Amino acid sequence: MSQKRGQDIGHVASVATGVILLQLEQRIHLLANRTSLTKFLDIGGKDGQACFSGRHHQLTNQRMYTGQMISATTIVAFLSASILLAITPGPGIMYVLSRSLAGGRREGLLSSLGTFVGGFVHVFAAGLGLSAVLATSALAYQAVRWAGALYLVYLGIRMIRSAGKDGEDIGGETASAGNPFVQGIVTEVLNPKTALFFLSFIPQFINPKAGSAFLQFMAFGTVSVVLNTSADFVVALCAGPISRRLLASRRARINQRRATGSVMIGLGAYVIARDA
Repeated sequence: MSQKRGQDIGHVASVATGVILLQLEQRIHLLANRTSLTKFLDIGGKDGQACFSGRHHQLTNQRMYTGQMISATTIVAFLSASILLAITPGPGIMYVLSRSLAGGRREGLLSSLGTFVGGFVHVFAAGLGLSAVLATSALAYQAVRWAGALYLVYLGIRMIRSAGKDGEDIGGETASAGNPFVQGIVTEVLNPKTALFFLSFIPQFINPKAGSAFLQFMAFGTVSVVLNTSADFVVALCAGPISRRLLASRRARINQRRATGSVMIGLGAYVIARDA
């Protein structure tokens, strides 16, 4: 009996010893793995930290770059100048007015749609050109802005000086035979003053840090073309009363041209003074 009990105790002891040894072996392996991991982290810690820090800095810069927005002041200034320019009698309005008086509202509206398409052609071409300049160098882009500002000042002075000359800035557009829509496109596309104006006016409101210069140019250009076309639609629909008012109120027309010229001079001078 005592011999059997001794065998049972020995068996239990051996099993317990085996369990203890197994647990000890597992702890040794776990400790070894932790040590290897620690050494690995110590070896690659600086590189890993530098990589993480560089990536974090890159992401932060990207958020800072894309996070900048066009200011509300810029938008208000652009809309104010664009609306004033859109309602100022110029070659486009006079062309639509002459077509409307000669062929009726339908012909005037088709002419307006034609100048709308032609204006978009100028906006797209000018946007691509400006994007190419900006991709070349920041100095070249700044030169375009300064040249545009000087051109705006020149246009403003010219508009003020010619405010009392009824034939100035009309360009002699008169109604003629042919498809008014196609003629509207051709008239606008072949007008070099339109291209020069878009290249001098819109870049003053573009912020290269706010994203794609091309998309900004297209957005501002689209708003400008839509405002101009809206004014042309009003002229086409109300050609008779507008024609009589333009002919009767010479003083109002002169004052409006002078006000628009003053705005253009002020915008150009502001850009030059700000970037100087």
